[in-house]
Amino acid sequence: MDSAAELSKWILLCLYLSQYALARRILDEPRIHFLNTDDSVQNNHPGLKTYCHNATSKYLTYMWRTLQMHLNINSDSYILYDGKTPQEIHQKYDENDKSWSLNLFDTGKHRQFKINPFEDVCIGIYIDSPSESVYIMTLKETRINVWKLTMMVTGIIVFWCAKILSRNSLFYYACGIILGVSLSVIILIYVTGKLIPRGKTMYVIFAASMSFYIAKTLWENMQLIIMQYREWMMWYVLVTSLISFVICYRFGPVTNPRTKQIIEWFLQLVGLALIYHSSHFHEASFSCCIIVILFYNFPKAAFGQAKRYWQHVFPEKRKLINEDQYRQEGIRQTRKALKGLQNYCFSPECNPWKTVLKLKDPIRFARFMEGESHLLEDEIEEHEEETSKILEKGEYTDDDDDDDDDDFF
Repeated sequence: MDSAAELSKWILLCLYLSQYALARRILDEPRIHFLNTDDSVQNNHPGLKTYCHNATSKYLTYMWRTLQMHLNINSDSYILYDGKTPQEIHQKYDENDKSWSLNLFDTGKHRQFKINPFEDVCIGIYIDSPSESVYIMTLKETRINVWKLTMMVTGIIVFWCAKILSRNSLFYYACGIILGVSLSVIILIYVTGKLIPRGKTMYVIFAASMSFYIAKTLWENMQLIIMQYREWMMWYVLVTSLISFVICYRFGPVTNPRTKQIIEWFLQLVGLALIYHSSHFHEASFSCCIIVILFYNFPKAAFGQAKRYWQHVFPEKRKLINEDQYRQEGIRQTRKALKGLQNYCFSPECNPWKTVLKLKDPIRFARFMEGESHLLEDEIEEHEEETSKILEKGEYTDDDDDDDDDDFF
């Protein structure tokens, strides 16, 4: 009996020590993790764990940068909290423990969290069950988010083409059909609302909650719904589109100029909203909105200013020419100057008598004005002889070429 009692004491002591070691290990485990790009943290114990990312510096190269936290877990029994700091996460956690309330941060099955890379962000995960507490949190980076870039390009196109779209019949019918298909969900909510107890307050609460729930459910399960209920979805969209087209055709496109102007302004506001929300770097996206507005309203001045700024930042490099190009350019510029002189002398601005008084050889000038060469044969032969003598003596060197090129520019 003594040996059995002694054995039971040792077993109880071992169990106590193991539980103490496990509790000490849980307490010693860090509860706050600061993640960087491509970091992964595995959790094996229940309780509240906070995962944070510190804000990064803002550069134009990070304009379409996005970060996403991935939660790899096989259970749905967890509660999420979000905030700016770990203290805010713990405050929300404590408030949730003190009294029962509707937890707006509990997003259920969400396992991907898009965060702003330029702000301090923290996400808290609380799991009560030890058997379901195993999960991995990973931070992934996308340097250029294609969806964000597409939003900006779409916003610029919508803003720039708002005037054309507001006066286009095809755009009118397309928007009418899309709006009709979307608003058909409200009809379903209205019909469903007839089944609940009467009362304006209850109806408003139900309509709001149902709208949010249906939109959220459709968005999260869109691919599954399309795959499993393909025929139903096709007939639903086809019927609602046909009804919307009939209604739009009955009233016809917009003809009032002021209504068209209002539609144009609305489209431009939509375009600016898309541009602004296309990046977490809101200062840069807001600057893009200003640039688009300036280019749209003052195209010539804006393009001229942009061209001058570009030439100032990236000036054109001087291109040196060789000897043959130098001679050809001299001949071309001489012909151009002589042609300009002839045009001026034929114009009413020129006084021929005053011009003749200033000339040493008016007859030669008159022949030049009639189309003859401005050089005499003796002058041409003398120039060729001097040129050949210079080339024979080697006085015309590469240094002279460089000096001539510098003088030319």
